[in-house]
Amino acid sequence: MAGRINDDDVKAVRDAVPIDSVVSEYLQLRSAGGGNLKGLCPFHDEKSPSFQVSPGKGLFHCFGCQEGGDTIAFVMKIDHLSFSETVERLAAKAGITLRYEEGGYNPSHQRGERIRLIEAHQAAADFYVRALESPEAEIGRKFLAERGFDQDAATHFRVGYSPAGWDHLTRYLRGKGFSDKELITSGLSQDGRRGPIDRFRGRLMWPISDTAGEIVGFGARKLRDDDNGPKYLNTPETPIYKKSQVLYGIDLAKKDIAKASRAVVVEGYTDVMACHLAGVTTAIATCGTAFGNDHIKILRRLLMDNGSARVIFTFDGDSAGQKAALRAFEDDQKFAAETYIAIAPDNMDPCDLRLAKGDDAVRDLVEPRTPLFEFALRQIVGRYDLETPAGRAAALDEAAAVVAKIKTSSVQREVAVQLAGFVGILDQEFVVRRVAQLARWARDKGGDGRGDPRGGRGSGGPQDRRGGTPQQPVQTPAAPSGPALNLRSPAHRTERELLKLALQKPALVSPAFDAYGADEFTAPPYAAVRQCIAEAGGAERGLGDNREYLVAVMDAAPNNTVRSLVTELAVEVFMGRTIDETYAGMQLVHVRLRAVDRRIGEVQGSLARLGSNVAPDDLAAAQNEVWVLQQYAQSLRAKGADAL
Repeated sequence: MAGRINDDDVKAVRDAVPIDSVVSEYLQLRSAGGGNLKGLCPFHDEKSPSFQVSPGKGLFHCFGCQEGGDTIAFVMKIDHLSFSETVERLAAKAGITLRYEEGGYNPSHQRGERIRLIEAHQAAADFYVRALESPEAEIGRKFLAERGFDQDAATHFRVGYSPAGWDHLTRYLRGKGFSDKELITSGLSQDGRRGPIDRFRGRLMWPISDTAGEIVGFGARKLRDDDNGPKYLNTPETPIYKKSQVLYGIDLAKKDIAKASRAVVVEGYTDVMACHLAGVTTAIATCGTAFGNDHIKILRRLLMDNGSARVIFTFDGDSAGQKAALRAFEDDQKFAAETYIAIAPDNMDPCDLRLAKGDDAVRDLVEPRTPLFEFALRQIVGRYDLETPAGRAAALDEAAAVVAKIKTSSVQREVAVQLAGFVGILDQEFVVRRVAQLARWARDKGGDGRGDPRGGRGSGGPQDRRGGTPQQPVQTPAAPSGPALNLRSPAHRTERELLKLALQKPALVSPAFDAYGADEFTAPPYAAVRQCIAEAGGAERGLGDNREYLVAVMDAAPNNTVRSLVTELAVEVFMGRTIDETYAGMQLVHVRLRAVDRRIGEVQGSLARLGSNVAPDDLAAAQNEVWVLQQYAQSLRAKGADAL
């Protein structure tokens, strides 16, 4: 049974690994003001970045889908890890040795499955790299040399070689403490007649890493004629390797993709190598599958969908390449980036082009020239005889149906006009009307009709999520029952600001805030957050270690809904321009004053309902309470925070 990780070690890990550095491994972050960062949420599709990270607080929160938490919560969510697995991974990153309670620590038994599989792949990669230096691997070194890759290139991309024997790697990994079950689960070994044998034998090996740079699989290239397997053999689907969710070279290219707002999609491992060595360091490739929706999500988070983003596909000009381009065009609108296609002369791939014409030719190839939609439409139109009316009509019917799928009306019209030119129809408006008609028919048959799919379902931040116009009520999920949050309500606005102050700048509201009861907050979700702060030790606790304080508040949350609201309030920007003691005092006074006025109204309402039936002593007590409260309210209005 796995031991429990020491609480102090968990805290040390949480403090040692900056949340922005971890999140940046998965998506591009930009300044959001106030010390916060923003990016496209990795947990739901959106166009405008509503995902915010607060490095100072160690928290993230998405104002679109409500996911939030600290560094540990982020890694658990994005990589589907357990708490222990996440802490172990982050501890390894920070160089922290963990202590385990409830018994000793046995790495071979207590480390999580994903971490064990990652470690097996890392060990396999080292094994393959060393094997490339062996006499047997001469055929592999020759293959690389013939394609213009020297030893330095092989080292940079960690290219290796799998020995031709049955179980060289399997025996090596067993010696490293990995079980047969782990080797089979990892995909590095497979069942043989007498036990596990190596899956990859006598092949050139490319390690495939995820966005975080961890090796999750391999691509293996056939070298010998007597190898009856496929030309390329990839790792099978495993708990850590999903071919539709990985891009070869993404670990090397991600920073430059984010920096340049450009990605180049090629078709193979050697093409990625050739592009990078030629200076095109934004090149990536799929791993044995077509470029699809999950790949788009990876790139969008890095490109951040700004107006200058570019994605260039380098499909071959043959029939297979044309089909790949048409498939890519079907998903084109899922990008906010502009998409282009680049085809080398004589249909050469980037690797062959570099060999034949040098690095300059590769760099020139990927300069955007032909929009992907134009290429796709020309491929469709090119199948018909445009010299005849029947041919033009048939070409228009097929191509117009493709253009009709474009949801943005302005883009749809522009492409329709260009389609008229491709087909040779002088009446552009006829083509525009035809496309619009097909689009309407598609919607009437059950299309979603949601408008521009490039717009996503996200929002620009907290203001967008709560309604772009002041007429829209604001609703936030809440565990407690009660009215929905509404930022048109002065009470809700002020209560929200006060809670943000208590979480983000506790020194400005402590110790006064800690005397406020949960009943002073009219919105049940806010009352729940106030209760969490109280259970965590109050705002006064935040005067010390603010991160530890925020973690304690989140731990006190009764459920994920309240916990999400805590992270939201902990990273949301303030409504005021100057956040100081005066501003904090105003929020404290307004919340208290409204609570006092509500109590006065409750007592007076109770007296009115009872009328003459109230006992004299009760009447006197109630009247005295009203008088005291009225005096207090008058003092609050006259003296402000000094009266608290």
